[in-house]
This record gives sequence, structure tokens and C-alpha cells, in this order.
Amino acid sequence: MSGRIKKLEKIGITTTVPVEVILAGGCVPVDINNIFITNPDPSRLVSQAEEEGLPRNLCSWVKGIYAVLCQNPDIKTVVAVTQGDCTNTLSMLDLLKNRGVEVIPFAYPYSRKREELDREIRLLEARFGVSRQKTEEMKKKLDLIREKALRIDEMSYKENLVTGFENHLYLISCSDFMGNPHEYGRQADEFIASASKREPLKQKIRLGYCGVPAIFSDLYNYLEEMNARVVYNEMQRQFAMPDKGEDIVSQYLNYTYPYSYIHRVADINREIPKREIHGIIHYMQSFCHHQIHDRQLKQSLQSPVITLEGDRPGKVQERLRIRMESFLETLQFRQGTKAKLSSPSL
Repeated sequence: MSGRIKKLEKIGITTTVPVEVILAGGCVPVDINNIFITNPDPSRLVSQAEEEGLPRNLCSWVKGIYAVLCQNPDIKTVVAVTQGDCTNTLSMLDLLKNRGVEVIPFAYPYSRKREELDREIRLLEARFGVSRQKTEEMKKKLDLIREKALRIDEMSYKENLVTGFENHLYLISCSDFMGNPHEYGRQADEFIASASKREPLKQKIRLGYCGVPAIFSDLYNYLEEMNARVVYNEMQRQFAMPDKGEDIVSQYLNYTYPYSYIHRVADINREIPKREIHGIIHYMQSFCHHQIHDRQLKQSLQSPVITLEGDRPGKVQERLRIRMESFLETLQFRQGTKAKLSSPSL
């Protein structure tokens, strides 16, 4: 039987969900992915999950989420996306239930029909004891905070004042607002004020990053050492709900990630000319079902694309660095720039 959710209880989430409901219910959302990847030794968490019996040929993000929940007994409830995200989620949920974790399922309907998504959000509201009015009130508050994240995104490609990693960090944090939207907003304001005083960044090659967040710890820094910079983080930007819609259902219908890759392609192609992107990095996680979309994305995107695959946490492997250096040299040649690539730090 489902236990009663207490005010201020930590609620784990496996990806972006209607966080407005969780916050309106007086609870604290916690994106488990962020806890995993910011751990001092995320590789050890993956190994611990494997020691618990999770297979080697399973996405490291899934294993990391499982290990984090095993080590954090204060997260007793998890809202898990059972449709529109990782295909291994359902199997992992069985393991979590065996460990006493309360699981609240949430599904993004494959049909992308409004009435089906509305029903899913209402089920979530019922679980947290929240009315639609309260959800919409929280949405209006978060809209103002998300505007700060989207302002940081603008500063990345319009004014060239924000690095690719900083862009990634503030956008991806919109999944849970670090558990405290007010504090997130305060930090974003401070960052905007500080970054506005910088000299513009000088990297010549402008990149888009598409796909799930990379498991590599140094990808953005490496690219900037190579005279390139990410000015568009596709999925991270979607976490900030750039198409907020007139109500909560519209907002999560406009959110492209959980639906067909066709919606993602349309969003990416709109951003390529807007941000003057020279090339796209399509990152894929090993053993992830999203790999099946790589060919379609390459055929559909209006920009050169390089595909990178990562498995376990760590630095970018040398073989991938060599491939990226060749890709960046090709982009440099296409742009006719005389700027030379820097030597990579190996």
C-alpha cells in the first residue's frame, strides 16, 4: 500500500517530470542523475550496482541511479518515468520496490495526446494531494525562474559570455531546481550579473550538443581547449521548458525529449541557424535505446554531425579525442577560418 507522502519529504526523480506537482505538494524534488554524476567517484557507484547483480551491458546511468538510491535511505519515494524515457526503468523499479522504495509511475504518452497526458498529471496530483489550481500556481512561479535559465542560455550564443559547461549546468538543474527553486533563482541571478561583466569568449567553432547528457567529466573543457564551444545543449535546454505553453499540460506536450525524435529534429533545426552552429555532437550512451535514432538524426539535421558514444564515467577517451579533433578541423575548413585548433590535453 502506498504510504502517505509527508511535507518536505525528498522525492527522487529519474528524469524531468512535472516538478510543479511535487513542489506544490510541499516536497523536495531530487534528480538522482545529478547526485550520481556529481559523486566524487561515480565509477565506483556503477561498480557497486554491478556487484548487486546489475549486468555489465546495462546503461551506466541506470546503474548509477540504482546505487544512489541504495546509499540514500532518506529518499524513500521515487517518481519514475515508465514511458518516454529509459526502457530499463520498469525492470529497475522492481528492484527498488524490493528494497522498500515507494515508486510513483508517470508516463509521457507515445500518442502525445493532450487528454492522455492530462490524465497522467492528474494521477500525479492525486498522489501528492494537489489540485490543478495549485499546480498551475506553481507553474507560474517556476516560469519566472526558468526565464533566468533561458537568459543564461541566451548569453551563451548571443553574447558569447557563458561556457558550454555553465550552460549545461544551469539548464540541467531545472529538472529539480536543486530542490529549492528560490535558491536556484538567487544563484542564477548572481551568475548572470557576474557573467555579464566578462569579455566575450573567443572560440571560433560553434557547436550544438544533442542527446542525453554526456557521462564524460571533461567534454566541454576539452572542446574549448580545441577552439570550439557548445552554444546549444539540446535536452538540457528542454529541461528549462523553452516552450512553456499556456498551462501545465501544454508545457509538457511541448517538451520534446520524451516523444518521437521527429519533434526533437524540428527543434534542433530551428536552433542551428539561430545560434550560427557549425556542427553537431550527437552523444549516445552505451546500451541505450536512443542509439536507434542516430541515423535518422544524421539524415535530418541541417548541419554536419559527429556521433560519440560513452559508457562509464570518466574523462573523454583518447580515441574519441582524435575523432573530435578531425571533426573540428573539417568544420574549421568549411568555415574558412584561419584560427588553428589548440593541442588537446591528453
